[in-house]
Amino acid sequence: MIDAGAMDRETLAALLRWYSDMGVDCALGETPVDRFALSLRPPTPAPEALPSEASDSAPFEPAPPPAPAASPPRAPVVSPSPPRPSLAPAAALSHDSAAASAREQAATAQNLEELRERLAAFDGCALKNSATQLVFADGAPDARIMIVGEGPGADEDRIGRPFVGRAGQLLDKMLAAIGLDRTKVYIANVVPWRPPGNRTPTPQELALCLPFIRRQIELVAPDFLVLLGASAAQTLLGEKEGIMRLRGHWRDYHCGDKIIRALPMLHPAYLLRAPMKKAQAWRDLRALKHALDKTGHS
Repeated sequence: MIDAGAMDRETLAALLRWYSDMGVDCALGETPVDRFALSLRPPTPAPEALPSEASDSAPFEPAPPPAPAASPPRAPVVSPSPPRPSLAPAAALSHDSAAASAREQAATAQNLEELRERLAAFDGCALKNSATQLVFADGAPDARIMIVGEGPGADEDRIGRPFVGRAGQLLDKMLAAIGLDRTKVYIANVVPWRPPGNRTPTPQELALCLPFIRRQIELVAPDFLVLLGASAAQTLLGEKEGIMRLRGHWRDYHCGDKIIRALPMLHPAYLLRAPMKKAQAWRDLRALKHALDKTGHS
C-alpha cells in the first residue's frame, strides 16, 4: 500500500506520471463490485414507525391494534435470457476485412509519403483509437540500414517520432559506438501506434500492421535490417523462437526479388532493465559493423 500522505508534491507528481504512462486512467476500489447483482437487489423497505410514548386513550384502555405492516416488496423474478448469438464470426469477418484492406492499401502505395498517408487513414487497427498520433519513421529514407522496433512508447506517442525516449537515447549511443547516427539509418516500428500502457502488441494487431511495415521496407530497400526485440524479429522473420535465441544470428529477409540480411538484436528498452545483457548487444553491434565494413558502407 502506498502512503500518499508521506510523499511530497514532486514525488506524487512523478507517481501520477508513471501511472499515466502505464495506462492507468481511472481510480478503482480494492474490492470488486458486481453492479449487475446490485441492480437486481430489491429496494430496502422503509423502517416501521415506532409507537408514540404518549397516548390519547383513557387509562387502562387498550390501545388500538397497530395496522398490519406492509409486506416487503418481493424481488422481481428475472426470467432467463435467451442465449446471445456468438460474435466470433462477425469479429473474424471484421478482422479479415481489415487485413484485406491493409494489404491493398500498402501494396498500392508508390512511395513512403503515400504509404504514410494511407497508414494514417487506415481505421482497421484499434490501436489508432487510443494513440495520440501516428509514429511513422525517422532518419534517412535512402539509408542502407533500416532499424525496426516493436511500437511507440509514451514519449514517441507525444512527439510523433520513433525511439525518442530513454530507449531511443540508448539506441543513439549504440549507433554512435559503431560510427552511425540517425542521418545514416532509417528507423520505424512494426506497429506505428502506441499500445495502451506500453503493452506488447497482440498477434492480431501485428498482423494488421504487417503489410504496411513490409511495404515500408520494400520502399526503403535497405541492404541491412536490424530487428530490435522479439515482436519485430518474430513478426518479420516468421519465427517463433525467443529473442535470446534469435539475437546475433543473421537471417535472410525476402523482399520481392531482393534478399536483405537481417540481424535480430536485443531491444534497448530491455537493456535498460537488464544492463548485464549489454555485452551481448555489443557483440551484435560489432557483427553489424563488420558487415558494413565488408560491404564498404559507413
